Amino acid sequence: MSHTYEYARPALTVDIVVFALDDEDLKVMLIQRDLPPFEGGWALPGGFVRVDETLEEAARRELAEETGLTDIFVEQLYTFGNLGRDPRERVVTVAYYALVNLEGHNVHAATDARNAAWFAANDLPELAFDHNEILEAAHARLRGKVQYQPIGFELLPEKFTLRQLQHVYEVILDRELDKRNFRKKVLSMEIVKETNEIEKDVAHRAARLYRFDKRKYDRLIKGGFNFEI
Repeated sequence: MSHTYEYARPALTVDIVVFALDDEDLKVMLIQRDLPPFEGGWALPGGFVRVDETLEEAARRELAEETGLTDIFVEQLYTFGNLGRDPRERVVTVAYYALVNLEGHNVHAATDARNAAWFAANDLPELAFDHNEILEAAHARLRGKVQYQPIGFELLPEKFTLRQLQHVYEVILDRELDKRNFRKKVLSMEIVKETNEIEKDVAHRAARLYRFDKRKYDRLIKGGFNFEI
């Protein structure tokens, strides 16, 4: 039986801010739009939500379709619904942010994306729609959250050095951290576990490799936990 709604219904989309890290910069994944509006312009990955999928399912599907990224950390950020944010129609978007380790993830454009590429977070082009605003909100969330929850591990390979871990936090927080204090803090919480391996094929002295101990972290969370650096 059909039903007539008294009020017009806005369209619903998802947009995803994908962060990664290299040796120097915090990176953001952008796609180059292949369709109007803003054809040829750069934007965040995203698209319209289908009636038979959840919001997170839509976000993960759009990521896979437009960038080839799958099986990565994704978390809901905020809802953006300013009037006129989309020139086509009334559109409300639910934004997500995602974290990915660059190793082992091949990026390629598909569907309505002409291109997909990583950009330094401090050197971005003007973005379509209100995506600059969404990206700023995601960056602020990331800076805040790494200080009380170790989501920074999502940006690292499975095995990493303490130097690499410190680099993650220094880049995200945009400040230097005292090496001795940082390592003391991290090791005292026992959320990283030393492996029996060291770095290979490096010009400097090889450092020990560690891995994130998720079981230990989950137990700490239940008992109350503060990761502030």
